Amino acid sequence: MKSTSDPARRIKLGDIAQRLGISTAAVSMALRGGSGVSQATKQRVEAVAQELGYVYDRGAARLRTGQSNTVGVVIGTLSNSFFGELVCGVDEIIGEARKISFLLNTREDAGRQKELLVRMREQSVDGLILCPAPGTRSDLLDTMHDWGIPVIQMLRSVSDTKGDFVSADYQTGIETLCAHLIRLGHKRIAFLGGNLDHSATRQRIKGFKAALDRAQLPSDLIVKTASDSSGGRDGAAKLLSSENPPTAIACFNDRVALGAMAAVRAAGLVPGRDIAVTGFDNINAGAEAYPALTTVETHARDIGREAGRLLLRRIEGPTMSNERIIVPTRLIIRESCGATLASRDIEGTGET
Repeated sequence: MKSTSDPARRIKLGDIAQRLGISTAAVSMALRGGSGVSQATKQRVEAVAQELGYVYDRGAARLRTGQSNTVGVVIGTLSNSFFGELVCGVDEIIGEARKISFLLNTREDAGRQKELLVRMREQSVDGLILCPAPGTRSDLLDTMHDWGIPVIQMLRSVSDTKGDFVSADYQTGIETLCAHLIRLGHKRIAFLGGNLDHSATRQRIKGFKAALDRAQLPSDLIVKTASDSSGGRDGAAKLLSSENPPTAIACFNDRVALGAMAAVRAAGLVPGRDIAVTGFDNINAGAEAYPALTTVETHARDIGREAGRLLLRRIEGPTMSNERIIVPTRLIIRESCGATLASRDIEGTGET
């Protein structure tokens, strides 16, 4: 056999098979992560492939299998660490399946999203995980079906019934949070953030209203702002300067809540003492804030993993029934809500 340093010769599957004394099919299956060979054989094949300098020929593989071993992951923003955790979960599962993911950012623009999806079609991706931009119509799912591209809706859905969907239980999460604030004695609670119209916003607001209506408290104090720290600062400042300010602010996410706490301090007040502030998502910055932020854990990485697994199932079984996976949330009580039960965790069952 020629030296692996010979640039004129490309190492082939047969070279690896000959070295190990196994079939070319077994080598191919091992390198693709197939279940038909043992873990020990996979490790031997991978070691020899690395030793010989084997380079996987994706073009040839696409011709053999009809798959590109690539998927698209389309999200709305890269500025929120929550989405970083989410994408890590997706990539973990996709990587284990020996596929490569393309990460794309719609910037919450439906027009840009359309352009990106066309590009993914041109790349012949095996499937897509999509966090739909605001304004996305349900017929997008029909378009993707016509293109022959499996798509998993993640975090947000464009239809209550059509298509595969993976998300956190936003409604129950915010209901549990508001029920906790009500137990602490708050009777005037505001909802802050969520200026983008999509299903995740609607579910949060639905849960907020349900909890307050159940307690026969006003549920109309909703201030929609950008779902970032600047939106939180501006919205909280507006609430604090009102004639009848709230005693608690339930924020769309943790970034809004951190901005709200900054506005509270700028007004000469202390979060958790003079006014309760809570978040949603449980990003690391919330636990490190002062006071530490009461929030709802949405298990971003688990959602990403579930979306990755569901996409792989959909690729292998294009005619299987639609799946809708809702990951339970968990209330994390810290100092920013004014509770004395700091750091106690309560399962997000919605029970009060």
